[in-house]
Amino acid sequence: MLAAVVVATGQPVVAAADEPDGTTGTGPCATDTWSHESVVPSELDIPVPYPVITTVPYPAPAPEPVPVRVEPDQLPADPCADPCPDLTDEPARTSPLLPRIGLKPTPFYFGAPVPGPDPEPPAPEPGGAQAPIEPAPLAPAPPAPNVVDVTTVAKQTGAGSINRTDKRWQVHGTDLGVMWESEPGRIAVAFGDTVGRGFHPPGGQGEDWRSNVLAFSTDRDLADGMTFDSMVQDSRCHAAEVLSSRKLDNVEITVIPTSGFAVGSRQYLTYMSIRTWNSIPATWWTNHGGIAYSDDGGSTWTKDPHARWDNIFGVTNFQVAAAVPAEGYVYLFGTPNTRLGSVALARVPEDRVLEPDAYQYWRDGSWTHVGGYTAATPVVHGPAAELSVRFDAAAGRWQMAYLDTAKAAIVLRESDTPQGAWSESARLVGVEEHAELYGGFLHPWSTDEDVYFMLSTWSDYNTFLLRTRIER
Repeated sequence: MLAAVVVATGQPVVAAADEPDGTTGTGPCATDTWSHESVVPSELDIPVPYPVITTVPYPAPAPEPVPVRVEPDQLPADPCADPCPDLTDEPARTSPLLPRIGLKPTPFYFGAPVPGPDPEPPAPEPGGAQAPIEPAPLAPAPPAPNVVDVTTVAKQTGAGSINRTDKRWQVHGTDLGVMWESEPGRIAVAFGDTVGRGFHPPGGQGEDWRSNVLAFSTDRDLADGMTFDSMVQDSRCHAAEVLSSRKLDNVEITVIPTSGFAVGSRQYLTYMSIRTWNSIPATWWTNHGGIAYSDDGGSTWTKDPHARWDNIFGVTNFQVAAAVPAEGYVYLFGTPNTRLGSVALARVPEDRVLEPDAYQYWRDGSWTHVGGYTAATPVVHGPAAELSVRFDAAAGRWQMAYLDTAKAAIVLRESDTPQGAWSESARLVGVEEHAELYGGFLHPWSTDEDVYFMLSTWSDYNTFLLRTRIER
């Protein structure tokens, strides 16, 4: 869960009326109503860390759990029908008259290395020729996008959402929503830390914690929101965790997807292995950024042992990454484990994504392997957080959205080449519309003039689809 660091003052924003049967952001049922949570929470559990020594297998890591998967049942034809009331019904929660603030003792682990399990023979590091050095000059920066309209289309997750994820998949609270076209006509949507029963904001407080979940959509008409067809499940009406994590604070507390893409039938997820959220404001601490892949349509995933970027001294590039396949390459944009860093850039031939030696890093006007990922030159200066990048092939235009913490807003930049020069940023949405916002993940089916993106808010701890119109 990515803790938000920007807040708005004043009253909570209530969704404006839009449809006769509800308000913008509400679900399909007459009983579905929704408004933003107040930035002053009614309940807040403050974690109080206490030290615990634990063993950490080394050099072989702890084995990954064997994933359990079930074929999803057909969703009810009536979107208001609860497919699993025995699993999802909860007693009504009554907000206290005064905010309830509690202390939650939370273990903070110190790892003691121990011999790991006898591993299978490790897969050899992929071979192949080292990437050459090639020129990559900057193109002239285009003007900032002329944003003329931004609207909130729908609440996508949680209670009162158009997808009723709380009833269908026990996803009551979640964030992010990184999207990619997993196959022609199908969008995959990966979410971060997810909470089920007992959920209450701010953040992901509650039970049934999963580090991430994955949904799919074939909805082409986004003007009324994006309908989810299914989620990867491990039991009836229950979204599965698709990338496992150890859930040990200060060892590996969670694993968060940051972008996805497909090359042929293989799916890829970039992710960050979070060591701890307990860092200075606007930062967290990662073990590494990495790439996982799936050969069964996204049902099960393997974290590649070689395609990863270790976090050296806590300041290394490519801990939070956004990957985009284009013109025979996969371009990897990345920042350090912070909301304050700048954006670096790499590229790799799309048939060598898992080969570290095949990556070229943009450095002072060249694609080069010299110096590796720690020496890449910024293509956009920070503060930049939760990157999302898309390439519009029809227009030959690159677009980059991210949270600019200095502006307390999601902003959009454009460029004619991935390395830039990038335009000045245009403001899309700020804390005055959605308090404690973050994210801003671009929908792959956006067009050059009609851009959709997924937004998260910390006070709601759920996701929203927004739409912006750009005048050319």
